[in-house]
Amino acid sequence: MSAAHKDSRHVNGAGFDPKAPLDPSKALAPAVVQVNERRVAKGFWPKIRKVATQVPFAADALSVWFCARDPATPTAAKGLMMAALAYFVLPTDAIPDFLGVLGFTDDAAVFAALIAVIGKNLKAEHKDAARAVLEKVAAED
Repeated sequence: MSAAHKDSRHVNGAGFDPKAPLDPSKALAPAVVQVNERRVAKGFWPKIRKVATQVPFAADALSVWFCARDPATPTAAKGLMMAALAYFVLPTDAIPDFLGVLGFTDDAAVFAALIAVIGKNLKAEHKDAARAVLEKVAAED
């Protein structure tokens, strides 16, 4: 079926132009961002405490968390950060985390891609706060 035969007003007519640039304000649905925020609020700290000394990207995850909490961080960047943090928190993902270090390779890839896109928003204070948390967790172990 071609687009000319579909009944969707978003495909036919002036409702959608596939060649036009995406409007960043419409890229993140508020309902999805809210779900991600709830997941992160509930599960981030328990998970990071559990795995901080086992995964090499713990500093990145913590930096992203501190950046997402910073009022100066743009809303669109916060939405992407919450999506990555929510993926990290989920117990079931592409490679299950119970497989040890191997289970976190997909999470590491998500954070690497995220930082490539929004890395300019990560400030020195976010990274410093992440290092402080990692030092505290390491001292507790």
